[in-house]
Amino acid sequence: MAGVWVFKNGVFRLENPQSEGSSSSSSGAGKRKVLVYLPTGEEVRSYSRLEKILCGLGWERYYGGDPELYQFHKHSSIDLISLPRDFSKFNSVYMYDIVVKNPNLFHVRHV
Repeated sequence: MAGVWVFKNGVFRLENPQSEGSSSSSSGAGKRKVLVYLPTGEEVRSYSRLEKILCGLGWERYYGGDPELYQFHKHSSIDLISLPRDFSKFNSVYMYDIVVKNPNLFHVRHV
C-alpha cells in the first residue's frame, strides 16, 4: 500500500492510499504480483496447483476452521497457512506467508 502518512490532531493517518486491487489496473499505476515455485519456475495461478505443490512439500489440507478459508498444516511444525477461498483475493500478504513458511522454495515476483 502506497501513500503518505500524516500526523494530524494526535493521529497518524494514511492519505492517498493505493490498494493492491488498483495495482492490477491497466493504468500502469503498479504491477501485479504472482507466487513463483522456484524449483520449476512455475507461476502459481490456481489453488488446485498450489495444493499439489504444498502437498508434495508435506503440507496437508486442514478442515475444521472457517469455511471461507483454505488451510494447510504441516505435521512437522506448528505452522498453518490460511488462504481466502476466493482465489481472486489471493494477494501478496498470503503469498509472503507461503514464502516465509517454505524458505527457498517460493518467491513473489512482480509482473
